Amino acid sequence: MKRYGVIALLSALTLLGACTQPFPDDAYVVGFYNVENLFDTEHDRGKSDEAFTPQGENAWTQDKYEVKQANIARVIGEMAKKNGRWHALLGLAEVENARVLEDLVAQEEIASAGYRFVHVEGPDVRGIDCALLYRPDAFKVVETRTLPYDFNSPSGIVFEKTPQEQREFKTRDVLCVRGELGGEKLAVYVCHWPSRTGNKGSDLRCRAAEIVHADILALEKRFPGIKVIVMGDMNDNPGDVCMTDYLRGRETIAEMQEGDLFSPFLSMHKAGFGTEEYHGEWNIFDCIFVNGALAKPAEGTLGIRKSDAGYYGHVFNPPFLTQQEGRYAGTPFRTFSGGQFIEGYSDHYPTYIIINK
Repeated sequence: MKRYGVIALLSALTLLGACTQPFPDDAYVVGFYNVENLFDTEHDRGKSDEAFTPQGENAWTQDKYEVKQANIARVIGEMAKKNGRWHALLGLAEVENARVLEDLVAQEEIASAGYRFVHVEGPDVRGIDCALLYRPDAFKVVETRTLPYDFNSPSGIVFEKTPQEQREFKTRDVLCVRGELGGEKLAVYVCHWPSRTGNKGSDLRCRAAEIVHADILALEKRFPGIKVIVMGDMNDNPGDVCMTDYLRGRETIAEMQEGDLFSPFLSMHKAGFGTEEYHGEWNIFDCIFVNGALAKPAEGTLGIRKSDAGYYGHVFNPPFLTQQEGRYAGTPFRTFSGGQFIEGYSDHYPTYIIINK
């Protein structure tokens, strides 16, 4: 399409060659992005994705799909330009299937990064899943699995749903990818936890946190010293009870005890940062956590790096990702507004951390 012609002429190598190097050469960028409904134009049997077809509510045509793909690729490319390197790992939420991921990594603006992806088709009714993009020159995949949702809470969480509703409940599985980054054992959990529609669902999200945390403890026992990263759209802020009591996220490294995770976006949320806005309130639902092996690394091994601004987390929110006018001015530049396709990017800003030896 014409409006993207100039961008398409810029190779990714040229883009990276023109930027500064704000981090050491051995640093890795690890991030997360809720790409907001990255659907193709075809109906997937058994999924409620009819709105994203040419005949559906959103009149989701091939032209719109191509704009969406180019937009997401631009975001990834601009983050690479800012950081002087491609992401080593980039978790994604709200991707429909492997086809949209194949189209994404083939986009001209990011094709030279050589991204591959991990994706497992999940049970979500709408058909949206989590995925992980990775650079094979940086990360070697060893094992892929998913953590299905269940209601078997060992801590006795009381659920609002009836037993029948629990049996019928479907949500996104957690994607867990274990591998090696820079020669060190590392596991990544990519999450998209149940929504808070109607200001509800805290019980469901706390159970999701409980599931992930239990799996981390088992993984650390199986692979002593393994580095662990948890990322995703949690539909909770870093200071909410599911994040602090069940996932055991801690605001500072100093207060971490065995089994705790470091929550770098907790202090940022308190300072007024946000990745998503709802009714005038800024949230950081797009969180990243690391375990003690990354927060308190042994000398000469990979660890999370603090920015010059004093934070361990980063929110990528340049002007082009922000809506400049209308009812959503000042918030993430979303795909649709008032039912109209406005050629935006996502209703979430991406987040990332830097790790190095």
